[in-house]
Amino acid sequence: MRLRMKLGPYKLRWKAKELSLFLIVLVCATILIWTWNKSPVLTSLLPSKNQLLQLSPDIKTVPLEPKRHVREDISTLTRREVITNEEERHLDKTPSTDIINNEEEHHPDKTPTAILNNKEEQHLDKVTSADTSESSLDFETVPHQKKVSSFSTSNSQHLGIPILICYGGAEEAAKHKHSPKGEKTGVVKSGSISTQTEETKNVILGEKTSEQEEKRVANQACNYAKGKWVIDDKRPLYSGFGCKQWLAPMWACRLMRRQDFAFEKLRWQPNGCEMEEFEGSKFLKRMQDKTLAFVGDSLGRQQFQSLMCMITAGKDSSNVLDVGKEYGLVIPPGGKRPNGWAYRFPSTNTTVLYYWSSSLCDLEPLNVKDPHIEYAMHLDRPPAFLRQFLHKIDVLVLNTGHHWNRGKLRANRWVMYVGGVPNTNRKIADMGSAKNFTIHSTVKWLDSQLPKHPHLKTFYRSISPRHFVNGDWNSGGSCDNTTPMSIGKEVLQEESSDHSAASATRGTGVKLLDITALSQVRDEGHISRFRITASPGVQDCLHWCLPGVPDTWNEILFAQI
Repeated sequence: MRLRMKLGPYKLRWKAKELSLFLIVLVCATILIWTWNKSPVLTSLLPSKNQLLQLSPDIKTVPLEPKRHVREDISTLTRREVITNEEERHLDKTPSTDIINNEEEHHPDKTPTAILNNKEEQHLDKVTSADTSESSLDFETVPHQKKVSSFSTSNSQHLGIPILICYGGAEEAAKHKHSPKGEKTGVVKSGSISTQTEETKNVILGEKTSEQEEKRVANQACNYAKGKWVIDDKRPLYSGFGCKQWLAPMWACRLMRRQDFAFEKLRWQPNGCEMEEFEGSKFLKRMQDKTLAFVGDSLGRQQFQSLMCMITAGKDSSNVLDVGKEYGLVIPPGGKRPNGWAYRFPSTNTTVLYYWSSSLCDLEPLNVKDPHIEYAMHLDRPPAFLRQFLHKIDVLVLNTGHHWNRGKLRANRWVMYVGGVPNTNRKIADMGSAKNFTIHSTVKWLDSQLPKHPHLKTFYRSISPRHFVNGDWNSGGSCDNTTPMSIGKEVLQEESSDHSAASATRGTGVKLLDITALSQVRDEGHISRFRITASPGVQDCLHWCLPGVPDTWNEILFAQI
């Protein structure tokens, strides 16, 4: 009994030692296994993972694509929207032309002889033709990385193989990797393919506005005057037969004796940039609640009629409103026609108007009681119409040029004034100098008004070239060519051929709408000898057939507003 009592404590101590030893061995084994898995040195002694786990033959791996540069706006993933034209309906017949004597438009054979001292009008720079390569887009498209393995997402997770689906480039992935918490990105991990696709669409839609803005900025920097004429079977933009509501018969060559209409199939393609395709519905939407005004001579009136035909696609538009009274464009007492026209498209509250001002300066009757005596031609004052209605205009296009000759001044009884008194400066009295002085004065005044009218966009359109050969309009001059691009099709020069216009607009907020050189190579587009009412031997190598070259002027204008 005493011996058993002595052995009891020793037995308990022995069992405690066994238990402690077991725990120590268990901890060491755990540490050893953990160290084995974490140590690269030890794991390298084992067979490779691929040897332990062979993938089935029907499973294909997806190689990683090399890193590519992708614009952050994902602009290459979106498509251009094409909006169908909304046809406007009939409107009152276009009234006859302006009150001021415009012999050039209706009776060129009765206009006094033009005395042109302005070298820029007589000798426009000749444009040479050369082949240039088309510049490619500066975007790099990245194809979607596709999942080609046949196993499911759950299987891939089980095998420990991560999947990264990227709709974009490596830069996009890095960008979204660090995006704030909760922000949707275009990159997701396995198990969320449908969610990822939806989020990618959201990214594209979210970036669409910035893409359009970037494209607009790029177009603003484009030199639209440099490029080439190309054949486009989608042209013309309207029918010369159909646009009778807006188009004067004297400019609709489809209604004349002309038989060759290849000139209608040409489109201007600027170098290094894409010119937005004109559509009437897009124009009206862009000009919603706005007014576009053309102020200038008969070529300005051609551009006005061209735009009206382009907006309506040459269809009758009965819902267009005549709002000429709002701008004082009414037939004066004793007159035959108003000084211009103004029409409003009620669907978008868009107004397009034209005001006749061939000299682009203020004309004031010296005797109010007898305005048929003489007019003071204030070279240093803009037209009174501009001073009165500038606040109502959102886009303004000015032009002048071909009325600056002694014959026109005498026929219209215009007397040059500077500083409110008759001009005595012989340098200004020269026709070319007087024109340049007036252009600079008007552009300078307009530039000074821009801070007062921040909504206003202003353009000065360069001179439209004449193509009389072997004489002038009244001395046997002609333009018989009817073959497009026979004298050239490409313009490579950087500077405008109209140096006076370029000089006047340089350094101002008035933009130059440079159409001179691109029109210079289109000698086949004039009315020429095909006018029905023309006198024998008299050709019109100044005005253009419509549809025709002035449509391109409006396309370039549309691209910049």
